[in-house]
Amino acid sequence: MLVSIRHLEKRYADHVALQDINLSIPKGKIFGLLGPNGAGKTSLIRIITQITGPDAGEIYFDGEPLRLDHADQIGYLPEERGLYKRMKVGEQLLYLAQLKGMRKDEARAKLKDWFIRLDIKDWWDKPVNDLSKGMQQKTQFIATVVHEPKLLILDEPFSGFDPINANMLKDEILAIKERGTTVLFSTHRMESVEELCDEIALINHAKVVLSGNKIEVQNRYKQNQFLIRFVGELGAIPGIEIVTKGDGEAVLEFSESIRTNDAIALLLKQVTLLEFRELIPSFNDIFIQVVNETNS
Repeated sequence: MLVSIRHLEKRYADHVALQDINLSIPKGKIFGLLGPNGAGKTSLIRIITQITGPDAGEIYFDGEPLRLDHADQIGYLPEERGLYKRMKVGEQLLYLAQLKGMRKDEARAKLKDWFIRLDIKDWWDKPVNDLSKGMQQKTQFIATVVHEPKLLILDEPFSGFDPINANMLKDEILAIKERGTTVLFSTHRMESVEELCDEIALINHAKVVLSGNKIEVQNRYKQNQFLIRFVGELGAIPGIEIVTKGDGEAVLEFSESIRTNDAIALLLKQVTLLEFRELIPSFNDIFIQVVNETNS
């Protein structure tokens, strides 16, 4: 594990921000940190990045207790962006890279490569003030990744991007993961979770209420329902409930006593199947269900 969090607690006066948080973030994976506003996600990220400290509990980074010098091995892109508006883009990124321990010549070479990769090679001498919000997002993303951190923390990284640039950024995040970097990814966009994440944790009311491998979590919440498209007349079949039925299409729920192959054989006695697929719950549905359950 790259990051191990054990019994973490954080309070602000009478407000409990984090309560007995236990999480393990594996190396080389994209870990989705999910939760409604005010759940405690930002408090957790600020503790990992050592902006604030915990009131109790421990964090281990790459097998060692988290220390201040681990900050050079972490890249953090906060939701609220912050750049020096009057500085030129290249000058600012060189400065930020050197703060992370890079030599100036090394930083310049890597920055030039990133400028080409993100199609911004003409921006080096532009003041940040002259850039659109999306351009500033790209600039800050480069500042976050140029030192090749072991842990990359991204808080709503697609905010402000058009679809083309959002896809470009997704491709770069996946490429960074393939090079061995661990990514902690916080977002409200569940479609991005389904596209990118390997593991997830959902925080609500300061507690972890759901965690695990993405596929395993989806399988945990599926309801043994299947979508079929067919030709013919679909009637009642023992062990199969028709949840919804339309013109040549139906959603079916199988009882636990009936195997999928047996169900298909029974269906084929009545209709010709054009499509048959299991319905896997989306993370948007899972998110809403778990949050509602833990709010009650």
